[in-house]
Amino acid sequence: MEQKNNPQEQDINQLLKVRREKLAALCENGKNPFEIMKYDVSHHSMEIKDNFETLKGQQVSVAGRIMSKRVMGKASFCNVQDLQGNIQSYVARDSIGEESYAYFKKYDIGDIVGIKGEVFETKTGEKSIHASEVTLLSKSLQILPEKFHGLTNTDIRYRQRYTDLIMNPDVKETFIKRSRIISSIRHYLDAKGFMEVETPMLVSNAGGASARPFETHYNALDEDVKLRISLELPLKRLIVGGMERVYEIGRVFRNEGVDTRHNPEFTLMELYQAYTDYIGMMDLTEDMFRHVAMEVNGTTKVTYGDVEIDLGKPFERMTMIEAVKKYSGVDFSEIQTTEEAKKIADEKHVEYEDRHKRGDILNLFFETFVEEHLVQPTFIMDHPVEISPLTKRKPENPDYVERFELFITCREMCNAYSELNDPIDQRERFMEQEKLLAQGDEEANHLDEDFLNALEIGMPPTGGIGYGIDRLVMLLTNSPAIRDVLLFPTMKPIDK
Repeated sequence: MEQKNNPQEQDINQLLKVRREKLAALCENGKNPFEIMKYDVSHHSMEIKDNFETLKGQQVSVAGRIMSKRVMGKASFCNVQDLQGNIQSYVARDSIGEESYAYFKKYDIGDIVGIKGEVFETKTGEKSIHASEVTLLSKSLQILPEKFHGLTNTDIRYRQRYTDLIMNPDVKETFIKRSRIISSIRHYLDAKGFMEVETPMLVSNAGGASARPFETHYNALDEDVKLRISLELPLKRLIVGGMERVYEIGRVFRNEGVDTRHNPEFTLMELYQAYTDYIGMMDLTEDMFRHVAMEVNGTTKVTYGDVEIDLGKPFERMTMIEAVKKYSGVDFSEIQTTEEAKKIADEKHVEYEDRHKRGDILNLFFETFVEEHLVQPTFIMDHPVEISPLTKRKPENPDYVERFELFITCREMCNAYSELNDPIDQRERFMEQEKLLAQGDEEANHLDEDFLNALEIGMPPTGGIGYGIDRLVMLLTNSPAIRDVLLFPTMKPIDK
């Protein structure tokens, strides 16, 4: 039995055919829009609206995509969308000429046009352009999705971000704000004497974080290499070299799952400052978050979901032991051995692996009982040494290190250390990491002889920190998922 196509699909196919026929007719008449090389734009939509009193009666030229069109015999209206927003244009046959008007009437929603004309206000108060010239700059051969069902399918939105940006103004605003956030961070750090640098993405040893790297092969050197998982080790080498304040904003790659908080390719910022410690990094972080929020949003109060986050108040500071005791009732300062830690984990139904030590189990308690409560900005300090292979020990309590993580909306926003600069201690910790690798921990660090050599040359006392830029953008744009702040998030292939 022959299957009939969906009537809606037949309508769409016919409309697509008509668009191509219109393009063919334009080309036959020597008006191929794709042969136009440039168009001089004098103003954007919001610029005209915001400065209407000054521009009223003046000639302007704008360019953008036709989002709506209303043809009324000898005169028509169209709405053109550009970077800043949209503006109405009044297009009359007597103003642009009979031939041009005939072509204009055949233009489709989605076509890109340039419009020259005089700024005026309609009888209904709409700030508009009275067109004297309309130029077709690009022919749209597809139909914008809202024509039939709206762009509500999130999978299509992420795969076709270009269409998402056209149809959803809030999405474009999110990415404009993302750019402003990164720019604000740069201005803040530059003013503090930090220097922005670039370090390699392809490395022989992907260290500096607990994560599984992506691997590839460098044909020219016949060498297996990895995509970096962190920026840490090369930036510390620069501190050794005498660059006292450095930072990098760049992509890192971690071969892990995809969820609302994680994407295997994401933007990380790391900075390192000589002659300070993790307390200095706390002070800098708190001040920078307030600065960026104020500069980008005009306030230190951020609404995320249905919760107001106040970045203007002093951030709470708790040690990991204090936080675990507060939310689980277990005081790890009284637990001395791994056996005791495993026993209390069994009692509290906290799962662990045989290889885990007392410090690992403390961290598992933190993840199980504490993270979900850390809504307002909170620094969690003084992690166990077992989970901090690159961090200075606390002199008064060497089982713990001078490290903190900042949590906001129950999410880790950054991770900072008083950097370990003792090459002997660092070698011992690398050797412990090698043992973990041998036991099957694919996220453990490899020994890095060149980095150890740099530490032996001598690294000053240093504070360092890594920020998840995407999570900061999520916070300041009230975006629920990391895909909402990545222009091109990682997606499964369509055929899988």
